[in-house]
Amino acid sequence: MTEKPLSFREMCEKFEVTPRTLRYYEYIELLGPDREGRARWYGSREVARMTLIMRGRRFGFSLEAIRQWLEMREQQGSEAQMHLWIEMADQQMSELAEQRRHIDEAMEELQRLRDSTKAELGVD
Repeated sequence: MTEKPLSFREMCEKFEVTPRTLRYYEYIELLGPDREGRARWYGSREVARMTLIMRGRRFGFSLEAIRQWLEMREQQGSEAQMHLWIEMADQQMSELAEQRRHIDEAMEELQRLRDSTKAELGVD
């Protein structure tokens, strides 16, 4: 049983994105809704793609990387897509670990400066 297609507004609400964001994803061809006049309808394929887009954004992937990954399934099949996903995930985890290291260093330095300033003021 197929689900009822979502309208533009319903799609924005479901994924908590602005109309501008949804239109942009269409513009860069991440999504391709069915059109009836000015109305747009998002079927299960587009909802699934949007789910993956939102997950990819949460993990810090660029829209271009997400687009290439989504296209890989259509061009080379799901196995090739899964292999690419593993490579992308490994690379992104390394980048996130590096970002974490930089954040930890910044927090430590900020704490030291805060503590020394507090000590200079004689504040407990």
